[in-house]
This record gives sequence, structure tokens and C-alpha cells, in this order.
Amino acid sequence: MLLNFTLPSSLSWLKKVNVGDIVKTLNEEFLPADMILISSSEPQSMCYVATANLDGETNLKIRQASLEVAGIIKEGQLVNLDGKIECEEPDRQFNNFVGTLYLRGKSPISVGPDQMLLRGTQLKNTQWIIGVVIYTGFETKLMQNSVKSPLKRSQVEKVTNMQILILLLLLFMISAVSCVGATIWNKMYLENIWYMGINGKCITPHNHVFDILVFIILYHNLVPISLLLTLETVKFIQAQFINWDEDMYYEQNNLYAMARTSNLNEELGQVKYLFSDKTGTLTCNTMAFKKCTIAVLAGAIRDSWSKVIFCILPHSRASFCEFNDPKLLENFEDGHPSSEYIKEFFTLLCVCHTVIPERCGNDILYHASSPDEAALVKGAKNLGFVFTTRTPYSVTIEVVRHLRLYCKGADTVIYERLSKDSLFVEDTLKHLEIFATEGLRTLCIAYTDLTETEYQDWLQEYKKASAISQNRIQRLEECYEIIEKEFLLLGATAIEDRLQANVPETISTLLKANIKIWVLTGDKQETAVNIGNTCKEIFIKTLSINHNCGDLGNLLGKENDLALIIDGETLKYALRFEIQKKFLDLALSCRAVLCCR
Repeated sequence: MLLNFTLPSSLSWLKKVNVGDIVKTLNEEFLPADMILISSSEPQSMCYVATANLDGETNLKIRQASLEVAGIIKEGQLVNLDGKIECEEPDRQFNNFVGTLYLRGKSPISVGPDQMLLRGTQLKNTQWIIGVVIYTGFETKLMQNSVKSPLKRSQVEKVTNMQILILLLLLFMISAVSCVGATIWNKMYLENIWYMGINGKCITPHNHVFDILVFIILYHNLVPISLLLTLETVKFIQAQFINWDEDMYYEQNNLYAMARTSNLNEELGQVKYLFSDKTGTLTCNTMAFKKCTIAVLAGAIRDSWSKVIFCILPHSRASFCEFNDPKLLENFEDGHPSSEYIKEFFTLLCVCHTVIPERCGNDILYHASSPDEAALVKGAKNLGFVFTTRTPYSVTIEVVRHLRLYCKGADTVIYERLSKDSLFVEDTLKHLEIFATEGLRTLCIAYTDLTETEYQDWLQEYKKASAISQNRIQRLEECYEIIEKEFLLLGATAIEDRLQANVPETISTLLKANIKIWVLTGDKQETAVNIGNTCKEIFIKTLSINHNCGDLGNLLGKENDLALIIDGETLKYALRFEIQKKFLDLALSCRAVLCCR
């Protein structure tokens, strides 16, 4: 798909935009079409958008224009802008986009999801942005994902409608039979009925349609016309009681429950399964950097310092990420054997992220689409590893100068990429299990050194992969695999995301109401089990998918005091065609099902 872009008569918000138009959007405005970001009022041509209308997430997302076009901000420059964009056909994937920007006299510029602004998103904390429209109307990703709203009807309404249809059918049948009977009777006896006053008179033929209507009117009480009115009246009154319920009043925001529809009131008492994710639903989605383990050394050195360096935050100040573990700073400042590991550990936390810094006087504010990354960067800042500047290709801090590849991620991802020479692998894994059993979110921290030749060779491959239009994502993944290997483990972090108020009591009450709970989380299995234990009564006994369904015997298909915990890899196996029915039977036999990392 090729498009040329032009400058319309006005850069202000347009009611109608066309593909290829250059459009300016102001702060707090909603984007009118899918666009490629050209420049913005913010440093490094960044902008912040709220995507709640698309995915329901409340965190602001960061978008950044390509470096080659970031300086195009004046109208004169836009008038002289000449080029075209080659991009994929419209699709429904919010987070996927592959395109190439061709400007006259310049090399091709690859553009992706980080440069794309979607229709329906709202510009936030940014004075203005300028973008090139690539999809409009029904080709935008918002419209591609729009579906016709289903008609919501309760089970009672469905049954009632079916019964009314049956009664109507019965009414027509009785009326038809009565009409036939009336016709036969009239032919046999009508002439001899003296009180009808028709002796000797000509009898006009009967209109059968009229006779059927007469009998329908006579038998109409068979259909309870007032039933629907009665049901709607009852539902309306029930909805008012829901709105007045003091137990559902949220005092902090002065909000009562609001029944937006009364169609499904009776369904509330028939809910059998509750599907939920964990982060932001069961938890507060407010991350606090609580603990970490750094380079557990072997031999005599281990005896000279603690096996785990715990960086603990007081609960009352957790949101500010202020450490209160003096031993960590002592080891770092006093030249302890662990000081180099500590330095590398927090250097990695300081540079390996997508956080955007913003100077506010003498302080630095951090904006992040991931609250986990913001918590880690703030934690590093409090130890003197201050992240100060970001450009599209580099970050600036106050303590590092290396050609070194940093990486952080889940233990299942990092451990398979570790070098055989990596130290303290088993000890760190034990500490991860400790953190996970405390309900903390864990990430592993690792690095590898690169030579200049290795980096330049890889950079050339990366640029080639970024420039192609077909299978770009796959080629980039292959490119990442080339360099993401032979890591050396530094340690791990542990972040707390506390449960929201009354979550344990609520889940306990739901279980007492015989409602089965299925939860999806990206946490480790130990963390999932701990959350389950915190939530009262869910995890009475854990069960693995590797157990044969025959182990349950006659209990299969019946409700049991069991909980099924399954990880992502096992779930992919369990959803294969030949085994998914057994997995479903096993899941339906448990009071709770939890899918973890």
C-alpha cells in the first residue's frame, strides 16, 4: 500500500481527513485517523497518548517520531516535505504495524508501532503533534475492531419469549380447529336454528379469516400479555435497589453503583464462572520496588556478606521507592567485593527500559507505560544511578561507559540465554522462589559484553531487517536472537503490587456462592500460589495438567475442592485438539483455575 502525503490548507484539526494529509492535533484532542508521527512539541519529538478507548488501559503510552523527521516542525518545512509511505494493508492488530517512509533525497526510514498514533486515542501532556494520515474511516484499526453490539437477553427472557411463542402457536392451532368446527356445525345445523331468524333466507358464505380472528379474540387470554410488562416493572425496581445499595457505595469518590441496564438483573444470581486477570483488577497496579538479590558469590566471599541483598521499602513510603537498607550502600561505597556487581546491577536498571525523563526544576519526573519499569528506575535513582536523558538511540546516566548489552526479563526467558560461565545461577533461582512465595513480581537481570566488531556486524543486520516491508517482525526477532545470548547473570528484582482492598473477602464470598474463579497472570507459579493463598480458600490443593484425568476417577466432571495451576507452555500443549477436551473436563472439575507465566 503506497500513499503520498500533502499539506492541507490548515494544520488545525479537520472534520474530514484524507489519506496522505498532514494533520496537526492539539493537547486533549482525540486523533481523527491513524497517523504516523512526524514531530511534536516535546523534546526528542515524543508524545503521550491515552489508549483507554482502545484497550481499556489507563497508563499513558509513549510515542516517538523517527530521528530523521523529528526536526520538521515549521510550516515552511512541511510545505517542502515530499515523499511517500509504503505500509501494510489495514488490519485489526493495535500493536502491529510495518511501514517505510521514503523522503526525497534521503534513505528509507522504517516506521513501526512506536511511531503510530491510532484513531480514538487522546493526546495527553503534549501541546501538539504533527502526523501523516495513513488510514481513515473503516480502514482505521479502531473501526476494524468494531463489532455490532450483541443483543443482551437474560435466560429468563429467553425462556419467557419461547413460552410465549409456543402459546401463540397453540392459540392459532386452537383457533384454526375451532374455525373448522364452526364451519362444519354451521353446515349441519345453522338452517334449523329458529332463534337465528334465518328460516327461508339465503345464507351467505362464511369468511374463514374472519372466523379465525373471532376465535383468536375469544381465546386471547391464553397468552399472558401482561407478563412482559410485569417483568419489566420488576426489573426496573430491582435496578433502583441496586443503585440505592449502601454496601456498594464507594465513599472515596462519592459513587454509588449504577445499573445501566435492567435486562440482566436476574443473571447476577446465575453466574457460575468468573474470568479475571490479576494486575490492575485484583491488584492496585501501583508498583513498589521492594527487594533484590545481587550476585550471590560462592566460597569465602559469600560468608563475608549476606547471601541476599534485600532493598526494602517502608510500606508508608513505598510509592516513592526510597530504600532503607544501609548494607547495600555500605558494600557499594566501601569497595566491597560485591561493589562491582552492585554497580552493574543498578546501571542495568538505569538504562534498560523505555522510561522517558522530564526535568521539573531540580527534580526529574519519569513517565512510563509500564509501572514496573518506573518503579525500578526510581529505585536506582535513590541509590545515585540517575537516568537523565533519552534520545531515540541512546540514554544518558551519570555512571556508565561500556559497550555492553543489558537485558532484564522473566527467569524462563533469561535463564535459557545464560552463558555456561554465568555464576550464582542456582542461588539466584532459590531467591526468586522466595520472592515469588511472598507474592512479589520478579525479573532477572543479566548482561553480556560485546566487541566493536560484533556490535557493528549486528547493527548492519538490524538496519537491513528494519528496512524490509515483508516479514519485518520475524526478521527482527531473528536479529535479536543473534545478539541475545551468552548473558552473565547479575541478580533479580522483586516488585510488590498489593491486592486491592477487600479482594480476599470478595473472592471468599464468591466461592461460598459456588462461583468458580479462573485467573490469568504473568507471574511465576510460586507467586500465583501465594496470591491464591492470600485470597482465602482458593488453593486447597494444586493439580498439574500432567496428572491423568483418570486420577480423579468418578470425581471427574464434578465439583472438587481443587485448584488447577497451569503455566503458559503447558497451556499451549493442553489446548491441542487431541487433548483439549480432557483439559476442559479437568478444569471444570476444579473450584479455581489459574494460568501463570
